[in-house]
Amino acid sequence: MFSVLRPFLFSLDPETAHDLAIKSLKFNPLPSKMFEVEDEQMLNIELFGKQFPNPIGLAAGFDKSAEAYNSLLKLGFGFVEVGTVTPLKQFGNPKPRIFRLEPDQALINRLGFNNDGIEVIKARIKSDRKKGILGVNIGPNKKTKDQKNDFCLGLKNFFDIADYITVNISSPNTEGLRDFHDQKKLKDLLLALNKIKKDNRTNIPLLLKISPDIDNSHISEIADTAINNNISAVILTNTTNGNRDNLSSDLKGKKADYPAIPYIKYLLT
Repeated sequence: MFSVLRPFLFSLDPETAHDLAIKSLKFNPLPSKMFEVEDEQMLNIELFGKQFPNPIGLAAGFDKSAEAYNSLLKLGFGFVEVGTVTPLKQFGNPKPRIFRLEPDQALINRLGFNNDGIEVIKARIKSDRKKGILGVNIGPNKKTKDQKNDFCLGLKNFFDIADYITVNISSPNTEGLRDFHDQKKLKDLLLALNKIKKDNRTNIPLLLKISPDIDNSHISEIADTAINNNISAVILTNTTNGNRDNLSSDLKGKKADYPAIPYIKYLLT
């Protein structure tokens, strides 16, 4: 199907193509039976005390504002993660902010946590009851004065309607966000989030999404901090801003924050 749609999609600005995909999925009339696979039950896995129909999920960044997660689950994903969700609605970085690098089979992306904000997204999920495993990826607003508090607000608002929460410290598009890879700052954040869990008597799994650009010497520190502060899993990883010199496209000089790593590759071939 993608091979048929590819020429049309690639004739559009990449962000326009993405928005069109979301709008189309919102009104997806196709029955889920169309996407059933014979003996799919053999792919079932148990994780975090929950049954996942299969281990292939859709990461945060596609359905940023939780507009199409049930349609995506209908397509056959074992789980869908929405977001990144910030406390307040924000536009993100100025456009254009996505660039196709076709010779490199990659993207440059500097969206900047564009989303509808906690209140709208929370109401949307409550009104369109999830029909599968749903994760919510949380992060701080660009202009916030307290990034830690923004993470806390995310957990407080979604712990009772999501299957898991992802704490996103990985994006290069929000200034200071990757500072949370510092052991002391990360521990302080996770202690605050675990206090919220305790106060609300919830055992919702917390996942930590980390950057691929951290120094190797810090990996063990981050792992120890995650293990010692009840992180259920680590997501490896966001895209990188460290390989621009390896790109061949004329667009590689665009002042965007990071070129995509190979998982984008198969979408473009």
